[in-house]
Amino acid sequence: MNEMSAMPSAIVSWLSGREELEGIRFLTEFPPLKKAVPLKRITVAVGISSIEIEDNFADDVSALEQDEYCRKALIKLRFYIHVPYEMGGSACHSTFADITDCLTFASGLEIIKSGCEYIREDRDTGALVLPAYAIVNACLCPAQSSDIEFPSFLDKTLLCGSHIRDESIHLSAARQAFLDEPFVCGTYFGTGEGTRSFSPGFRPAAVILAASGCPPFAAENGQTKIYSALAAGQGGTLGLSITSSGFRVENGASYGSGGAFPALNESGVIYTYAALKQA
Repeated sequence: MNEMSAMPSAIVSWLSGREELEGIRFLTEFPPLKKAVPLKRITVAVGISSIEIEDNFADDVSALEQDEYCRKALIKLRFYIHVPYEMGGSACHSTFADITDCLTFASGLEIIKSGCEYIREDRDTGALVLPAYAIVNACLCPAQSSDIEFPSFLDKTLLCGSHIRDESIHLSAARQAFLDEPFVCGTYFGTGEGTRSFSPGFRPAAVILAASGCPPFAAENGQTKIYSALAAGQGGTLGLSITSSGFRVENGASYGSGGAFPALNESGVIYTYAALKQA
């Protein structure tokens, strides 16, 4: 079975696993599988109506590499939605809407158009039938597992596998920057000042810091010195707070509470921090 004939089966398998489509039976058009007579539950037959492929050859065809040769394609998926008489025509349209919602928002496929025709009657199965379609913008690339040059132009994943994996066309520049560097780490030397601010260039979602070689806290002269801290959102532990451009630390007994005080800028102590960017 080549990739073209396997495509409806792959779609059937994917749709059958969706929790929101539970109770709907999905099957392929070819070979025609038997349906219950009269029909007892909603049954959807999946097939392909048409495929339009656009070639993009370079002037120097001999310079093409197999990994680089891909074709653009418009694939028109076909759905025949069979609904028992007693459920009525509204169930046909509801099922169509549920299927297109799943494919559009859960599969990652680039569906550029979808629609349906008029509802007709199938007396052989005692059902109402709604013909529907969805047009997918796909990228078909050569198979990698054959010695034959360009034996197939359908990617091995469900429809737009190569399109889905191309994250550069699905992510904004800000999102790409966040994934490339989701947090910033740094160190600073304590100066002994009561307060001190740091600006990594953004408002952090969270900041974690600790004094190198020191315990998280230590008792001294009946008080507890805090050498580590965590802040997120609008709050944080003693001595650490997030600002619009970074974070601020506090140091000394004057900033303490209940017998404990922050030691987040003690003179000569090295501190390490990690500032997480906003997603």
